[in-house]
Amino acid sequence: MTIRTYPLTPERWADYETLMGPRGGTEGCWCALWRVSAAAFRAGKDEGNRRFMKARVCDGPRPPGLIGYAGDAPAGWISIAPRAEFPRMEKSRITAPVDDLPVWSVTCFFVAPGNRGKGIATALLEAACAFAAAHGATTVEGYPVDPLGERYANAFAWTGLKRVFECAGFTEVARRSEKRPVMRRRLGHG
Repeated sequence: MTIRTYPLTPERWADYETLMGPRGGTEGCWCALWRVSAAAFRAGKDEGNRRFMKARVCDGPRPPGLIGYAGDAPAGWISIAPRAEFPRMEKSRITAPVDDLPVWSVTCFFVAPGNRGKGIATALLEAACAFAAAHGATTVEGYPVDPLGERYANAFAWTGLKRVFECAGFTEVARRSEKRPVMRRRLGHG
């Protein structure tokens, strides 16, 4: 399947809303989880998080991620930005910094249910690395799930799966939880 990817800009907001559906992806998240405090996230569930993300798309320093299309339909989303734009990650044992290397973080994937298992997540991750490199990043980091051979529900794999990161050239640099490695890929410069 051929996937075209584009930065999420205000002109693509309607497609993002279509992709995320009435529940905002998973349970009203709208990809705000790592971008705001826990209290703000809970208070903003659904509509508040949607408004937050729309404001981020319209007023942020750069697009907060990429939207992927299969044909003309939005099929997937990936969140990527400099780690500093995800302040809540600092409070997580699993996503705490590995070292002081400035990294860009991949924090979320969302692939529309009818498009899962078709390589969209890998295509999005490759495009996200190119996007980060174009904005000066030298290293991209992700925090996927490693199901260790067990079946894993898609709803809980929103940080991606380890095999997707491996297919995109990432290597494990830390593991603070049995099923949650920290994966990195050095980009072509720096």
